[in-house]
Amino acid sequence: MMELFPTRETFISIGSITIQWYAVFIIIGAFVAYWIAKKEFVKAGYDKEMASDFLASILVVGIVGARIWYVVFMFDELYKDNLWDIFKINNGGLAIQGGIVAGVLFGYWFFKKRNIYFLYAGDVIMPNLLLSQVFGRIGNFVNQEAHGGEVTLEFLQSLHLPNFIIEGMYIDGVYYHPTFLYEGIGNLIGFLIIYFVVKKYVKVQGVAFFSYFIWYGIVRFFVEGLRTDSLYWMGMRTAQLTSIGFVVFGVIGCVWAYQRYKKMEVKDV
Repeated sequence: MMELFPTRETFISIGSITIQWYAVFIIIGAFVAYWIAKKEFVKAGYDKEMASDFLASILVVGIVGARIWYVVFMFDELYKDNLWDIFKINNGGLAIQGGIVAGVLFGYWFFKKRNIYFLYAGDVIMPNLLLSQVFGRIGNFVNQEAHGGEVTLEFLQSLHLPNFIIEGMYIDGVYYHPTFLYEGIGNLIGFLIIYFVVKKYVKVQGVAFFSYFIWYGIVRFFVEGLRTDSLYWMGMRTAQLTSIGFVVFGVIGCVWAYQRYKKMEVKDV
């Protein structure tokens, strides 16, 4: 029997099979990012099928990477005595930073195999990921997950939020920080700046790619400090440690890209 919207979190159920809203928004975000990247690849003369092949592969790689990341840091708490649960991805348990790391490594291999310069591909793809992540955070809101700590109704009202957001942050009799909104807005601003400013006015290849890591790392570091569902490693929030690593990687990458650009300019003179 098929049923649409049987619960707040569920988009559709068909018998024992359910599709969550979070999955729907993740797919929407992925296709928006793909559509933007495909247009740019085609404009540059690349085969549009290449972008389609990458999307089909990166969705799987990203999900597997996000799952592995989560399992590694939650192994003792959730999976040590229940190894089969590792494969029950329908129960939740994805860490997007693991998906990003896996996706970048796969992308390097994918584009190298096709003789496409990796930093060019990174400039095309990575800013769009910020926009894709906005959709993912909307999915978190629908599922009433990935929220922050307790707050008062007055606090949420002081943010001048629409009532549906305030009501969505009322969970089991308590109001919570709408961290999905904080990160979603941060990612959207980052996408607009990198896509419409950095890519347009900064002609150094790789800067848009590395800027993603700087921007997302900063946004996630501060938002993660408010969340109540963080993964931990040696008493520290894993996402914050990873965010610091992202920022360092991005800064070093931008410096290297500029130095490389200057050397190429000297050779061309």
